[in-house]
Amino acid sequence: MELHSRTDAYIGRYAARAAGMVPSEIRALFAVADRPEVVSLAGGMPYVSALPLDRIGEMIGELVARNGAQVLQYASAQGDPVLREQICEVMELEGIRANPDDVVVTVGAQQALDLVTKIFVDPGDVVLAEAPSYVGALGTFAAYQAEVVHVPLDDGGLIPAALRETLERLRRDGRRVKFLYTVPTFQNPAGVTLTAPRRAQILEICAEYDVLVLEDNPYGLLGFDGEPMRALRAYDSERVIYLGSFSKTIASGLRVGWALAPHSVRAKLVLAAESAVLCHANLSQLAVREYLATQPWREQIKDFRVMYRERRDAMLDALETLMPKGCTWTRPSGGFFVWLTVPEGLDTKAMAPRAIAERVAYVPGTGFYSNGDGRRHMRLSYCYPEPHRIREGVRRLAGVVEEEIRLRDTFGGVRRDDRAPGGVDTPGPGLV
Repeated sequence: MELHSRTDAYIGRYAARAAGMVPSEIRALFAVADRPEVVSLAGGMPYVSALPLDRIGEMIGELVARNGAQVLQYASAQGDPVLREQICEVMELEGIRANPDDVVVTVGAQQALDLVTKIFVDPGDVVLAEAPSYVGALGTFAAYQAEVVHVPLDDGGLIPAALRETLERLRRDGRRVKFLYTVPTFQNPAGVTLTAPRRAQILEICAEYDVLVLEDNPYGLLGFDGEPMRALRAYDSERVIYLGSFSKTIASGLRVGWALAPHSVRAKLVLAAESAVLCHANLSQLAVREYLATQPWREQIKDFRVMYRERRDAMLDALETLMPKGCTWTRPSGGFFVWLTVPEGLDTKAMAPRAIAERVAYVPGTGFYSNGDGRRHMRLSYCYPEPHRIREGVRRLAGVVEEEIRLRDTFGGVRRDDRAPGGVDTPGPGLV
């Protein structure tokens, strides 16, 4: 019988960039978090069951039956022209005036992020990112061998003074900063939103230091109070590259997103897309096009906002009632996430196995930093579980935190076991 070594036989053959391709904290959780007995407060999966699935099924069936020869054929690498016009209408809700010719349709915003990084970043270039920052972006930057330099945020979003100080230090050191990556509205993972005055300040500072801004905005239409905020792209059409997605406002499984870029950048993005995939899935694009043309999508977004607000409230109420003294958390006004900070001496990565054993899952904060920081933090997601399950999950989590506090006070520290029962370190599907 042939024995297979667990050692990778191809070590030494991979490109240098492959060294940065490692499983994320979130992907590693899915293997156990998907168990029915576990309340998952981990993944940021939209609640697609709230969609009119019967009508969408009929719509897609009719689309294929009526236009199958087009729907099932190759398409343009830039994306369907009608869909690009509709995308411009969607972006108008956030104050963006755009030409459809400057839109590139992508496989979710994640591919748009990859393409932008591919055309701008050389190994060793600096990318600025919020601290904490979206784990999928950090993985992309690592894959292209960028050096991520974090800039802190607070309840008002990215801190302008910290951005200026960081840029000034990097300029003195002779470092080349390619762009600032930011999720300014209902940020993933912290849930905070960049205030309107700070938006203007951030753009002014980036203009002063000649730094592009990569605005990732999948949650912008999912606010719980008032009208959507003006996107950064609405203030500056030349310095800001905007990434959008239908994953949160329609369905993540369709994998349709886009990039809006200055015209010359758009041309490079199309070439990069052609080299990567030749063209994107026509069926998904035309399904989204048909949905936007025939379904009450604005009303559906309002329904999502009401539903997610109810779940946000359930989480905040449970945290307030159940979490032990010394814990703090953000209070998002939209989006999917709460950022929880535990007391000094606790390590959220080390206590993840205990949480899984108690049938609750979260994402340790270390996954949202490129430098290993974040051990006192965790991301909690309220978008998918029902409100009663959210409350139960917080109850279980509060018990875990209380036990970790007891261990700290008794033994002066916590366990450092980074593996959870069932193989938390095993990659699984999904990255949100």
